[in-house]
Amino acid sequence: MADLNTDVRYIKGIGEKKAQALNKLGVFSLYDLVSFFPRKYEDRSSYKPIALALDGESVCIRALVADTPRLVRVRRGMELVKFRAVDESGSVDITYFNQNYVKDNLSRGDSVCFYGKMELSGSRRSMVNPVYEKEGAERGVTGRIVPIYRLAAGLNQRTMLQAVRQGLDACVEKLPEALPESVRERMQLVQARYAYENIHFPADFGALELARRRLIFEELFVLSCALGDMRRKRVNDNGLVIARPEMEDFWGSLPFPPTGAQRRAVSQALDDMGSGRAMSRLVQGDVGSGKTLVAAALIWAMARAGYLSAFMAPTEILAEQHFSTLSSMLAPFSLRVGKLTGSMTAKEKRLVKAQLAAHELDLVVGTHALFSEDVSYSDLGLVVTDEQHRFGVEQRSALIGKGQRPHVLVMSATPIPRTLALILYGDLDVSIIDEMPPGRQKVDTFAVDESYRARLNGFIRKLVGEGRQVFVVCPMVEENEELPKPLKSAEEHTRELQQTFPELRVACVHGKMKPKDKDAVMAAFAAGETDILVATTVIEVGVDVPNAALMVVENAERFGLSQLHQLRGRVGRGQFKSWCILVSDNDSPEARSRLDIMHQTNDGFRISEEDLRLRGPGDFFGSRQHGLPEMHVADLGADVNVLQQAQEEATRLLAADPELRAPENAALRERVEKLFTKNAAGFN
Repeated sequence: MADLNTDVRYIKGIGEKKAQALNKLGVFSLYDLVSFFPRKYEDRSSYKPIALALDGESVCIRALVADTPRLVRVRRGMELVKFRAVDESGSVDITYFNQNYVKDNLSRGDSVCFYGKMELSGSRRSMVNPVYEKEGAERGVTGRIVPIYRLAAGLNQRTMLQAVRQGLDACVEKLPEALPESVRERMQLVQARYAYENIHFPADFGALELARRRLIFEELFVLSCALGDMRRKRVNDNGLVIARPEMEDFWGSLPFPPTGAQRRAVSQALDDMGSGRAMSRLVQGDVGSGKTLVAAALIWAMARAGYLSAFMAPTEILAEQHFSTLSSMLAPFSLRVGKLTGSMTAKEKRLVKAQLAAHELDLVVGTHALFSEDVSYSDLGLVVTDEQHRFGVEQRSALIGKGQRPHVLVMSATPIPRTLALILYGDLDVSIIDEMPPGRQKVDTFAVDESYRARLNGFIRKLVGEGRQVFVVCPMVEENEELPKPLKSAEEHTRELQQTFPELRVACVHGKMKPKDKDAVMAAFAAGETDILVATTVIEVGVDVPNAALMVVENAERFGLSQLHQLRGRVGRGQFKSWCILVSDNDSPEARSRLDIMHQTNDGFRISEEDLRLRGPGDFFGSRQHGLPEMHVADLGADVNVLQQAQEEATRLLAADPELRAPENAALRERVEKLFTKNAAGFN
């Protein structure tokens, strides 16, 4: 007798070959099979008379096979089965390509249900390769709402339908009720058995909606419970107790007053660090909002308490930048700041490692070299990671493991809707910096098409003539003739700009370059040795160039709003008026409205809300980079309201039963544990 963990190959009607194809879709067990939800549905529930079907319309018809299906050999490798079908309203010519078995399956006089696209040529109607089943047979692909699944080689829709049907029949009595009865009743959700049956084989669209609502809530509820469990365990972790220092000593050393948001973020972090538990806090704010100052304040507080801090940046050039900035901020207090990166000489590395082991530094800034095996820390109290999603979870954990439960501060310049941040960052507490420091330049943004190219080139020449520098971002590294529309490639566009501006210094940087070469090009631009830097999104999170006053994004419709906002944040970082020009010839209403949002607002959080609504969560960190368990049915962009409800219910349940030990929560606990097991390396 099959249980939910039974290998899919042992399910009736599947076998070894189909199982291998299903494995490519991530379907290994019976539970995986029944949780492999359709990607869309086709309404084949009603039939149309042949004569009323419109040209190009996909329809179901009931018709008699009017003549004996005949085989026509067109050429080698191309055979047709042709016949005519009729109903009371008219007739249709039906053709099947290379499906010879149809000739043996259908006979003159058979009453058959067909589903396919109707094509009209004058008064003649035809269908090519429609799906069919004989009248009176069990309804599988006509006369009902039909699910459409993702496929792999070796599978077709009919095979998938049959496999899922077999799977459901094998386990319908064993499907666990993961939602506690109290939650299910309060949220007015259908039972698991009803939901799984109607997500795959809906009786009608009302039943489908009830099934989807139940399964979306369940998926988000299980995830919320898992994250709540992570948070509970962290809260119970002992951490270094850091006495709150008199922060005015630090604030008074600055050449400018901190914003209220910066003060608030520092205060929240100091509360954590004095609580007796290990801090895990995300500081989230727009590019230029002053997150580094928050880190500097906490590093200063740590040094006052006698502990060392480590600051990890994703690239060497960013590590250099942070080393310079933090050294300057901490100089009034004579803090000892060191640097550790991969490109340093062996002698330089040995010296810094010895200083770390002897606690002769108060802060070390570096890249992944900070968590190398031969690096040991004396009194590591604080770990800061910049743009945390650029590191694997294991990398952050490796650095944290260098100390005895050090406090952790994560910084991100990617504004994320708060609801989504709670999911993306797992168990981290969140501080949001929603104020800009005084003097930060607003970047004026305009969307233009190719007809503005001459004016744009003139504007570039004018700005460079005034001593400014220009970023130009392209969607691709090199040309790709297979793409339907020509897209600007960084390498080709660099050559074009070198011809257009022979008197200017034009350079190119992209992700396929060696890190060393990439850093050299970026460093030359930062030093003012390049006028125009053509790049891919490798500069999305990059070096600070206060002299850069123009960002040009080619084929702007190819980028997500959050990406465009990040790119725009590369300019306006100095004293000069700055602009962002979005170039796109795509005149679809959707593309235009998206680019209009960039023109209307510089608020990264408003842009991120819009991006989440339009594109879902993948765009924030690139596909599958963000550490989220794969969603089977929930859409974090469209289902934000359900996510909030699920989080509220999870909080309520965990307050009453933190470890899910109550008998009625046993199935839920199993699902949560399974989620952790399956995504062990994925949670942030």
